[in-house]
Amino acid sequence: MFHLDEYIDFPEDHPASFRRYLLERFIRPSGIQDYHFLEGDDHPEGIRRRVGAALQSAPIDCAFVGIGENGHLAFNDPPADFETREPYLIVTLDEACRRQQVGEGWFKSIDEVPTQAISISVRQIMDAREIICVVPDARKAEAVKKCLEGPVTPYAPASILQTHPNTTVYLDTASASLLEQNRASKA
Repeated sequence: MFHLDEYIDFPEDHPASFRRYLLERFIRPSGIQDYHFLEGDDHPEGIRRRVGAALQSAPIDCAFVGIGENGHLAFNDPPADFETREPYLIVTLDEACRRQQVGEGWFKSIDEVPTQAISISVRQIMDAREIICVVPDARKAEAVKKCLEGPVTPYAPASILQTHPNTTVYLDTASASLLEQNRASKA
């Protein structure tokens, strides 16, 4: 299992740590033994290279992703780099992404949200044999519409999922509320 993204200079024991989240809710309950974390608090450039090399040594069977309120895919905020073949990038989080973290209750204020993260690249996600995308919440409805019904563009990073031959997207009623198909079925 490869970790998608993690804040830089961020402790694993913080409630918003993605490492902590994965350990508590996925790795320990499932018994997964072979996993690669992005330890963003320990030489992020070296971690990016080390985990990236491991990622490139094995094909990705399935990528589990979501869509951010700004359309981000992992922490690839707009405009995302659709071309790089680097497995992981060090990215600067935009304000919309950081506000989302506050809105989800992980931080009390935007000043507490880290400004940088290590993120899997868009191209690496797209190299997966299968992609499963889960997007709950009304706050993501506009991004869902842009990414699933709009053009494929780095300004709506998750829009690239439209080009993958084996992507399944799971939406709840709230996140699907602005989709044309959803509105047509209610008319």
